[in-house]
Amino acid sequence: MLSGKSILAFVGTDYEDLELWYPKLRFIEAGAAFVTAGAAAGKTYLGKNGYPCTSDIAIDGIDTSSYDGLLCGGGWMPDKLRRDPEVLRITQEFAAAGKMVAAICHGGWIPISADVYRGVKVTGSPGIKDDLINAGGLFEDAPVVVDRHFVSSRRPDDLPDFCKGMLSLFAS
Repeated sequence: MLSGKSILAFVGTDYEDLELWYPKLRFIEAGAAFVTAGAAAGKTYLGKNGYPCTSDIAIDGIDTSSYDGLLCGGGWMPDKLRRDPEVLRITQEFAAAGKMVAAICHGGWIPISADVYRGVKVTGSPGIKDDLINAGGLFEDAPVVVDRHFVSSRRPDDLPDFCKGMLSLFAS
């Protein structure tokens, strides 16, 4: 179904384990390549629940033209990563190119800081609802919100709907 497609996902310390691994496995099942990007290539990060993930590549210098979509998982990781100018550049390039920008839970902090949510229907963790609204997002309390090439969800319990929403972008 997604043969030839490639998804980029940010990874860092205290990422939300399920919000990275569940989509990763779903995309791999669908035939997509799934690449994790962290501060350094080959570095192992522990999730909030202790599950390790080793980054495939470094964030610095990523060529976004090589990927079809971006995943911003949650946890405490996005609060640190959104301060990195390269993370913001990457997110802005995906959004400007009309490629999937997907965020779940606190992962919405990255598109917020990249200033790509203005006028976009979004959802996210109740803890960042005000941030989403203040960034110009049109907040909806729903398991998944798909607006053009943006996909967002609230929390790990919404992962089945979140993954369906992401996969549906590539099916249409």
